Amino acid sequence: MDDNMNKAYYEDFTKPIIKTGRWTLFAAVALSFLPPIYLWIRYGALPPIKSILTGWFLIASIYGSYYVVEPISYFPVLGVAGTYMVCLAGNIGNMRVPCAAVAQEALKVEPGTKKAELVATLGIAGSIITNLIVVTIAAVAGKQLMEIFPPVVINAFDFVLPAIFGSMFAMFAVKYPKYGAFALGLTLFLLGVVKVLPVWLLIPTCVFSTILFATKSYKRKSN
Repeated sequence: MDDNMNKAYYEDFTKPIIKTGRWTLFAAVALSFLPPIYLWIRYGALPPIKSILTGWFLIASIYGSYYVVEPISYFPVLGVAGTYMVCLAGNIGNMRVPCAAVAQEALKVEPGTKKAELVATLGIAGSIITNLIVVTIAAVAGKQLMEIFPPVVINAFDFVLPAIFGSMFAMFAVKYPKYGAFALGLTLFLLGVVKVLPVWLLIPTCVFSTILFATKSYKRKSN
């Protein structure tokens, strides 16, 4: 029965998601080139190839590790559908993953299961719709609102992202304290004692070390 359900789930949900996700992401990549192509054709604004490659390498050196780290570390929460959606919508760590995790927590589903993937998909879809509404309002009235807010409110926005990641860590660390303690201890050791790893190397080191530790601990417990 389980095999039949798994097969039906793959054929009816996962397979169409993969098919649709591929062409939508490729389409998004192609459309991303339209603005610079327009500027090139309309105004002749084409920087030298050396400048283009230099800019690309600078961005890749800063964010290149995220290409590997984020899909692997977030996949257990997002699932297949959620991964395709967040890669297209953006704001992965600061919005999509927290929304998916909170939705799973609210419905008490176990991360990594098919139910969790469905719940994450709905949570991410809701966050995207809400995000579109809020961004539209901010684009229209954002400047006026920022002029009304006092400096203490504006400065508080600097702590939004650390607060989101901290709450996410606390939420999962409560469920799996051993893994949370290992991740926190390793990070503090690398930051406070080693002090030589750049951010682009520090993040994947902590992520993959924690994954390896959790995998070995789970296998040891199973045996």
